[in-house]
Amino acid sequence: QVRVVESGGGLVQPGGSLRLSCATSNFIFEDRTMAWYRKVQGKERELVARILGGGDTHYADSVKGRFFIARDNAKRTVYLHMTNVKPEDTAVYYCNTDFPATWGQGTQVTVSA
Repeated sequence: QVRVVESGGGLVQPGGSLRLSCATSNFIFEDRTMAWYRKVQGKERELVARILGGGDTHYADSVKGRFFIARDNAKRTVYLHMTNVKPEDTAVYYCNTDFPATWGQGTQVTVSA
């Protein structure tokens, strides 16, 4: 089954930057749309960004212009470059395909001064 391991989260000040990484295995990575999701306490998990196998990207309005998704097919890795972060970006961030069956542990991002 699809396996993902998220990393790179941590504490960051408002306005700062952070890069999240997602290492994957057990599927044909280059053929799959990959996405980042996040879950804020008390809210449903939401789609943050996605990147198609061909490289086309889509973003939630809340992060557009601030977050950027990228992929390295050779490394089977997807990234989320976060810039100008805001306190409301605080959440657990998850990486997955566009058709999730199981979820990894996620990585916590906390934006605070």
